[in-house]
Amino acid sequence: MKVALLAHDRFPIAPPFSGGLESFTWHLARGLKCRGMEVVVFAAPGSDPELGIEELDVEPLVLSDEARNDVAMPPEAQVRETFSYLQVMRAFARRPDIDVVHNNSLHFLPIVMSPAIPQPLLTTLHTPATPWLEPALRLTPTAPTVAVSDSVAQMWSKVTPARVIRNGVDPHEWRPGPGGDALVWSGRVVPEKAPHIAALIASKAGWKLRIAGPIADRHYFEARLKPLLNEDITYVGHLDTQQLRTLVGNSAASLVTPAWEEPYGLVAAEAMACGTPVLAVARGGLSEIVRDPGGYTSQPGASEVETVASAVAELPRVVALDRTRVRHYALEHCSLNVTVDAYAALYRELVSA
Repeated sequence: MKVALLAHDRFPIAPPFSGGLESFTWHLARGLKCRGMEVVVFAAPGSDPELGIEELDVEPLVLSDEARNDVAMPPEAQVRETFSYLQVMRAFARRPDIDVVHNNSLHFLPIVMSPAIPQPLLTTLHTPATPWLEPALRLTPTAPTVAVSDSVAQMWSKVTPARVIRNGVDPHEWRPGPGGDALVWSGRVVPEKAPHIAALIASKAGWKLRIAGPIADRHYFEARLKPLLNEDITYVGHLDTQQLRTLVGNSAASLVTPAWEEPYGLVAAEAMACGTPVLAVARGGLSEIVRDPGGYTSQPGASEVETVASAVAELPRVVALDRTRVRHYALEHCSLNVTVDAYAALYRELVSA
């Protein structure tokens, strides 16, 4: 079987990953290859050459000065992205060697154009409903979909009956660590991930905190997070996988503090695979994966003060969890092998249908 994986064209599929979607696509591609499948990927330029997979190329956007000077000119990135996916979908129509297309792009065009290609197209819903994807799925009611958690499936239930396949992490990559005397927060530094809440929790509880991840929103970093940094609350940068694994494994607990309905929470699974217990604000799918003995959730409050107070009250029993049991919980409930096997089985189901 040959599978085409569609990512978005903003970030390459290569470590250090810009976010969970890039990590998911990279690990899925590698897992499918290990199961004897051929994999074709469309993503931003610069994807990991060590994956040894075919990348779908598209022609760069060319606009005349006259077109650029049109007063109705939309953002150029939006135009470029739309025509990139248009080219990709036209390429699939000429590729009978590809058996199934797996869409992780968060873009509407692959969905609405799926009836025009010979392959079945499966879309994984990595986010709550968006104003682009929702109408696309309403226009294409037979398009098969997967949700990354029960929470996401429920969010989309009025639009599409999504099957649930939870994300997973590679336990050989995320290995046990000894713990340490500080907490850790990892992920994209953006308002919806809310690392400033983690900083407030650590400060209120009297713990050191190390924050790692790409700064995807510079204004948020400067306005909300940077004022909270000091000798005990530090930002350590965007780390590669090995550096991040060491940091997480050498931490007493991981804080996951979303200010939105978190679809899954891959960083929580990564931490638990390292034996590091998780304290997560109970938003979205986090309550499905962060459970005793892997960690505990705290309830979001009506204000940041209440959210912080609830988490501080839970922190002592989180850091007291047995790291060996945390690791075993992750192996049982957050394994990448289970995720890849489930997608491979679904691909076969779609092709045979």
